Amino acid sequence: MQNNDARSDRPRNALSVWWGTPVFVALATLGAALLEPYLADRPTWLLLTVAVLASAATGGVRAAILAAVLSVLVGLLLVGRPFRDADHLVHAIGFAIISTGVILLTGRLSHWRKSAHVHEADADRSLRRAAVLAEELGLLIDSATNYAIYMLDPDGRVAIWNKGAERITGWSEEDILGKPTAVFYPAEEVAIGKPAADLDQARAEGRFQDEGWRVRKDGSEFFADVTITPLHHEDGRLRGYGRVVRDITDQKAAERAIATREAQLNSILASVPDAMVVIDDEGTVLSFSNAAQRMFGYGEAEVLGRNVSMLMPSPDRERHDGYLAHYIETGERRIIGTTRRVMGRRKDGSLVPHELSISEATGGGRRMFTGFMRDLTEREATAARVKELQSELVHVSRVSAMGAMASTLAHELNQPITAVVNYVETAHALLDAPTAETLVLVREALADAASESLRAGHIVRHLRDFVARGEVQTRVEDLPALIEDASSLGFVGLRESGIATVLRVDPGATPVLADRVQIEQVLVNLIRNAAEAMTESRARVLTISTAPDTTPGMIRVTVSDTGSGLAPKISSQLFQAFRSTKRDGMGLGLSICRTIIEAHGGKIWADSGSGEGTHFHFTLRQAAAEVRDGG
Repeated sequence: MQNNDARSDRPRNALSVWWGTPVFVALATLGAALLEPYLADRPTWLLLTVAVLASAATGGVRAAILAAVLSVLVGLLLVGRPFRDADHLVHAIGFAIISTGVILLTGRLSHWRKSAHVHEADADRSLRRAAVLAEELGLLIDSATNYAIYMLDPDGRVAIWNKGAERITGWSEEDILGKPTAVFYPAEEVAIGKPAADLDQARAEGRFQDEGWRVRKDGSEFFADVTITPLHHEDGRLRGYGRVVRDITDQKAAERAIATREAQLNSILASVPDAMVVIDDEGTVLSFSNAAQRMFGYGEAEVLGRNVSMLMPSPDRERHDGYLAHYIETGERRIIGTTRRVMGRRKDGSLVPHELSISEATGGGRRMFTGFMRDLTEREATAARVKELQSELVHVSRVSAMGAMASTLAHELNQPITAVVNYVETAHALLDAPTAETLVLVREALADAASESLRAGHIVRHLRDFVARGEVQTRVEDLPALIEDASSLGFVGLRESGIATVLRVDPGATPVLADRVQIEQVLVNLIRNAAEAMTESRARVLTISTAPDTTPGMIRVTVSDTGSGLAPKISSQLFQAFRSTKRDGMGLGLSICRTIIEAHGGKIWADSGSGEGTHFHFTLRQAAAEVRDGG
């Protein structure tokens, strides 16, 4: 509005310049003409000077300049030539000096007047702006309902109160104004002078911030974040305090709950035997649990902030960052969400086998990966020891079985040895009176002796291989040949006991993946058990059969007898260690059989019916075509 008024004044100022000034000059000229008969031409320059002053006073610098120019013209016309005598020249020079002074003084006054108007306008705008800011600040303070914002006078009494303070403390503006700040403190803090001490500290330090319990009007307490700022006059005198209070009761409760949960989590993680390592999407270690420190030998400070590949041996150490970058780029999962056995590298350079499970999570805009590692060192050492003990037990079992069959084997070996002796003695007798016919008989006797000797050697070699202790070696074996070799030991003495043996081998049920000696041990054990089960049976038939199993890729071997069968109570405990149906048995035979078959990836079981005999079954993996061909 002021700018528009200024623009509307400009035409009026211009009008006064062009019409007011000529009027003043005309009046001065008229006065000079009227007074000329009495005073000659002396009043002309004086009156024209008055016209310049009047024009300057009413129109400003431009009006004064116009008046001076018109006055010079009028003076020349009325007075004539201004230099006709010295007196006229003095008057003209005086007019010029006074007019110039008037014009300069008018210009200066105009400048001062304009500056004053500008300053006055600026001051007016500043006042209005301050009023607007004060109003907006008041609205802002009142709208900050989550903050108690109030002012204290130098004595610490409430002078200004906002809506937020009323909401938080319960005090209305009418009730609280003039009251000391101590009303917001618990009684025990008032007793020790804390309200005044807080103000003193704020005044000394320029600002004071504190957290603590404060009291509402109804006596209830809340946990507050308090900031006190002293306010001063321009001369440095204290004029009061600004105080901002925020209710952080819920925030503190949440922080305590988080701290409690974090402490519980840290306690759990510290007690978990599995090592835990957390990394970011660049492989940088963010967390390293106590179990991880024990497992790898590093302290937490030695690992945090470094790449997790330091815990890996080559070549995994060099490849890990590439694997991680590939997953981040493609999202293709290879190990996340799975469990696998890997090797880690301890601080001392030794390797530690462990079971690794990795999970992924996102928090705070960051992608993190958590690895849980279970040290397998003791487990694998125990497994190796158990395997060694099992191997030794299996070997002892074989030796024990052969020991139990010692008399039978001795009888089996005695037959070919006795035959050899008889053949040799017969040959010796025939050579006492050699003839062409006796030489033929001697040759036949020696051939038979050699044959029986080879038979005895085969029995001894097979027995030696059977009881020898060696490493477990799974190979492709021809199942019929394997059963035949086992039967040559297991069937020893059965025919003399009146037991008939039957072999029913499926030509398609071969070959198998097996350790030959161990599977022979299983067969010998089952054959001898079947023979003993038929001791009191009238019909004694022992049958060994093979056939494809219902499980794809497996071959089933069955050893059947015609004994009295198994009682249900015995059947449920049949393959447990130290459970035996024999009076003097140790109960390890069938338990060892189960261990051997399960180690081969198969299973062993028995079924029986009262008076129907017993059928022992076990399965072996059939060799794949490429394995059979040696591919």
